[in-house]
Amino acid sequence: MTANTPEPATGRPATPPPGCPAHGMASDTLHRLYGAEAQADPMGVYEKLRAAHGPVAPVLVHGDLPAWLVLGHRENLDVLRNPTVFTRDSRYWRDMSEGRVAADHPLAPITAWQPLCVFVDGEEHERLRGAVTDSLGRFEARGIRRHVTRFTHQLVDGFEAAGRADLVSQFAAELPLRVMTQLFGMPDEYGPALAAAVQDVLTGTDTAAASNDYITRTLTQLVERKRTDPGHDFPSKLIEHPSGLSDEEIREHLRLILTAANETTVNLIANALRMVLTDDRFRANLAGGHMTLPDAMEQVMWDEPPMMTLLGRWATSDTVLAEQPIAAGDMVLLGLGAANVDPAIRPDLAASVRGNRSHLAFSGGPHECPGQHIGRAIADTAIDTLLTRLPDLQLSVPKDELEWNSSLMYRHLEALPVEFSPGRRVSRVPDLMPPTTLRTELPTAEPETRPAFPTAPSAPAGRSWLSWRRSGERRTTD
Repeated sequence: MTANTPEPATGRPATPPPGCPAHGMASDTLHRLYGAEAQADPMGVYEKLRAAHGPVAPVLVHGDLPAWLVLGHRENLDVLRNPTVFTRDSRYWRDMSEGRVAADHPLAPITAWQPLCVFVDGEEHERLRGAVTDSLGRFEARGIRRHVTRFTHQLVDGFEAAGRADLVSQFAAELPLRVMTQLFGMPDEYGPALAAAVQDVLTGTDTAAASNDYITRTLTQLVERKRTDPGHDFPSKLIEHPSGLSDEEIREHLRLILTAANETTVNLIANALRMVLTDDRFRANLAGGHMTLPDAMEQVMWDEPPMMTLLGRWATSDTVLAEQPIAAGDMVLLGLGAANVDPAIRPDLAASVRGNRSHLAFSGGPHECPGQHIGRAIADTAIDTLLTRLPDLQLSVPKDELEWNSSLMYRHLEALPVEFSPGRRVSRVPDLMPPTTLRTELPTAEPETRPAFPTAPSAPAGRSWLSWRRSGERRTTD
């Protein structure tokens, strides 16, 4: 099979190649999962596709490359649980093998095959994923929560005196990577720069490839350092794991954890805070003690999963999914957000999902997110600590003025402006600002010693934490 002659201005095929989902259909009859409409209302696009095509729909991704989007909950599980037919090995992708995905294509950094557990199946997947899962499992939630509490206090100290803040840019977007630098054994100041680079890669901008190169260089130097100076950190655990990972495999799995953990946890924190601040039913349930914070987080993962679409799977042979003919080499996208609102399993979206963890927020099957316990611990502890520090926190704009920004895989809040009573504290640590340019070397000096922060106050026995913090019976942490 050969590609059609590209259009001179865009490099896109004039018509989709034979055998692909879009062949025989004009490009303007297919929905693009990028561009203005998809960015403005991705869930609306998913529902249009569901109405027109059912649980599996033909779509176009960047560069008008064809793909299938799986919208049904059951159909997503069918793909997730059948790696023999729907592989994670991107070398099966017909468009890539035939040269339609250039090195600077927006999707290249996250689809080009690499020696990662997410790009292999079978025995090799078990070897690589086993090393990741075992190494992540050596970090207790208690230790992670200590890091989260410390950085939450640092961030709140930075804006408490102002009496207002944007909980996306000043809190949710700052916290996860700072925690991950601790698990990676890196200096604190690396969090902001890595966060910016990771977000650039995941958004698929024109500079995504350069940001990906920066992440790779930084992690290469980190692995070299940990080979000679190991510690109680994730890179060192990977190095000493009996699976015998190479330096390249270790570096790429570190990059995987950074990209997977950051954006999803940022979105989880921001979405949960938005619900706390805007959903009267949600807040009433918490205040009355009928819903714990973990229960509330599950509701968020059903309604606003941190990852909307998961890229990708590739058909190893011709097959059929929900009566749609999938050809060998076709890309298949997992519509996690669409699956969570599939009418087949949630005919009434207003009905409670308490105790139901069958959502696909963390994917499923052999490639289900191995670090979900870390993401949960970060989000749960961060929100609890924040609400304790700022008991009268409230949204400072009408909720219908909140705006979102969407990419192929994510939908996240642009901002979450809030106001609260200004605190009397003064910042006890210097602001951790991103460097003006991306670093090319890890600093040789140890990070400066910073003062310890007290443990956040907790509610008395028998009291729900939100009702207690609203009562004004806060204990001081001075």
